[in-house]
Amino acid sequence: MRAPRPTPPLWATLLVAVAARTVINTARRLPYPFAPDLARHLGVSLAGVTALIAASQLVSLLGPLGAPLADRRGPRALLLAGAGLTALGMAGAALVGGYAAVAAGVILASFGKALFDPAIQAHVGNRVALAYRGRAVGFVETAWAGATLVGIPAVGWVAAGAGWPWAFGALAALAAAGAAGLAWAFPDPGPSAGRPVGRAWAEVIRNRQARGMLAFGFLLSLANDNLFVVYGAMLEERFRLGLAALGASTVAVGLAELAGEGLTAALSDRIGLTRALGGGTVLATAAYGLLPLSMGSVGLALGAVFGLFLCFEFTVVTSFSVCTEIAPRSRATLLSAYFAVLGLGRMTGALLGAPVWAWGGEAATAGLSALATALAGAALWGTRVRVPAQRHGVV
Repeated sequence: MRAPRPTPPLWATLLVAVAARTVINTARRLPYPFAPDLARHLGVSLAGVTALIAASQLVSLLGPLGAPLADRRGPRALLLAGAGLTALGMAGAALVGGYAAVAAGVILASFGKALFDPAIQAHVGNRVALAYRGRAVGFVETAWAGATLVGIPAVGWVAAGAGWPWAFGALAALAAAGAAGLAWAFPDPGPSAGRPVGRAWAEVIRNRQARGMLAFGFLLSLANDNLFVVYGAMLEERFRLGLAALGASTVAVGLAELAGEGLTAALSDRIGLTRALGGGTVLATAAYGLLPLSMGSVGLALGAVFGLFLCFEFTVVTSFSVCTEIAPRSRATLLSAYFAVLGLGRMTGALLGAPVWAWGGEAATAGLSALATALAGAALWGTRVRVPAQRHGVV
């Protein structure tokens, strides 16, 4: 009988996972900045592309269906499924074309992301000592900023030069390469009985701190998307910014996300995950509240947006580290539920954003986001979310 293949070093598995996840995130995020051009390419209205985005958000809520498998047998199956679904969806969009094929491709990538994300974060929780958990989670989350700063511009460059079928085809090839890399980095663990699926969910549901984190995630993401969906319109109306300047503001958001992820990696382990999460929540609340005061000049406003998104990204990435330790035997299950409620919060915030801004302007938008973030902090305090003291050990 053949001996099982040894697992590659942790740094190699995480590097492969970040590369594959960057491709998945790019496929998932591409309709947002390119909605007008995609609508023209597909021969549909802008509303058709926004409907596609809404459908992909809904599909992302299906992640909890597969997550208990990662708690039973490890992350391999879900990671391969995430990259494989993205490759399949993008290949269909490239070869078939048309609205239905592109919509199916983005939806498959969204489902793949919903399977991939909790599996890789649970893997970090299982393999990385608590003393280094924030650093590892922060590194894995650079795939989100990487999609904004590298993936999306690259897709735009290919689509502008060669057309959308080639852009989708490139993503399909990269996702397939990512799946091959994941197959090498995460060997088959072999048969394992594991625990029944219902037991993993029961552990999460009965856990008071887990319920507190789910409430926290919903409110935190509601606050951010309430602002995110209108911040471009706010800047355009106040300062009469053109497309190029608005594009620069998107780069500022991407840089803030990268800085927040880096700050998580650098600081959260040193000050403790519980303190980092609480401190980030307080700073994010203050950043939302102070936003209307920054609208006197475009430079100050862009600086405030950068600081706000940095605080949010630091807080949300730290929350992933906290989730890895609250229910250690059901990490992937809890994380899948957490990612699902983040999606619900984003959808709720997106629905509230435009009418709140139309009703009360910048003050109402910032006020609602500050209130929701403060309530998220209250959920942490009320359910006594705590991470054990971090002990140093082998990564």
